[in-house]
Amino acid sequence: MGHLEDTIFRSLAEERTDIDPFVTLQAAPARLDAVHAAEQPPFVVATFAGFDLDDCPMVQLKTKLSTELVRAKTIVALRSEFVGRETLVVFENGDVYQPIIVGLMQIPAKSTSAPPAPAPLVIHADDERYSITAEREIVLKCGDASITLTRAGKVIIKGTYILSRSSGYNKIKGAAVDIN
Repeated sequence: MGHLEDTIFRSLAEERTDIDPFVTLQAAPARLDAVHAAEQPPFVVATFAGFDLDDCPMVQLKTKLSTELVRAKTIVALRSEFVGRETLVVFENGDVYQPIIVGLMQIPAKSTSAPPAPAPLVIHADDERYSITAEREIVLKCGDASITLTRAGKVIIKGTYILSRSSGYNKIKGAAVDIN
């Protein structure tokens, strides 16, 4: 028996001296579960590791045995420039495989200047081309129609009527093409 079990056993056995300690231990399994649940902290500091291919944030959890990357939910806006920063993480239903990022640890300011502003949308233009660059995604929207470009390389075209017309060759290529 480890030290923790001995402490639990003693505390349960000392509560009532008129009952056999083994009977007390057997009658209170829920109490043992509560003690072990208390060992799991309600929040931990993890490292923001970036985004997976579906643009879901990933955190690096440091457990006693290893370091593990886990897909996370978030309540704060995250950008790729935050990769490597420490985050405060809570666990949904106490499950360490369901982390929720609740904030980024602040870096102490070395000067009195204002914190850096978020990366703005960048538009480059010349006589022949406009180039629009964004950190996470670009959405062009008009009424019920939209074109979305994501960081993961997805191009999503939505609309009530979509027409592809060409006076020349019209080619569709892909690993899999699904029509209807």
